[in-house]
Amino acid sequence: MFRIVESFFVKSAVEPADYPASAYPEFAFAGRSNVGKSSLINLLTERKGLAKTSGTPGKTRLLNFFLIRYKKDKTEESGFIQFTDLPGYGYAQVSQKEQEKWRVMVNRYFEQRPQLRSIFVLVDMRHGADPKDLMMLDMLRIREIDHCVIATKADKIPKTKQKKVLQDLAKELDLGDTPLFAVSALKNTGIKSISDFIDSRL
Repeated sequence: MFRIVESFFVKSAVEPADYPASAYPEFAFAGRSNVGKSSLINLLTERKGLAKTSGTPGKTRLLNFFLIRYKKDKTEESGFIQFTDLPGYGYAQVSQKEQEKWRVMVNRYFEQRPQLRSIFVLVDMRHGADPKDLMMLDMLRIREIDHCVIATKADKIPKTKQKKVLQDLAKELDLGDTPLFAVSALKNTGIKSISDFIDSRL
């Protein structure tokens, strides 16, 4: 079993020159503002305040890098990966100029981070496909960047309806074979699927 045993905040950055020097496999978290990226990082690492959460959408304007030490219980193998928390997109009160800055920043990250293994695209399970989520997924497909989709706030959907909601979401997002996982930070569910996904990319 893959599990995270230690985690550290490394730094925040905007320009590639300021990215932390590292050859460790990297996994990035993308999604609309306030969809739960920071909460998911905290859940995966079991460190409540590692990634700063905010009730104010659009607050995170930087790339936040985290160093993660993992262990595989079966083989006793251990090593390091990195998480990157990308700025949230789609917040209406952010100006067009700020949105363009976000686009340039994220594109540069995709282009200049060769150790990037996969992107977690978070979507709110309570809502249907959002045009900006579709744009992000199209961006990843065009660049042929490995990715999966994580449906957050699963605790807000009755268990009897979750399967249907996920099926509809997969269809709306045109996911095809792209993995889709349901997660609840509140109920602490869905983490094993994500851990297994990370393990499969190492």
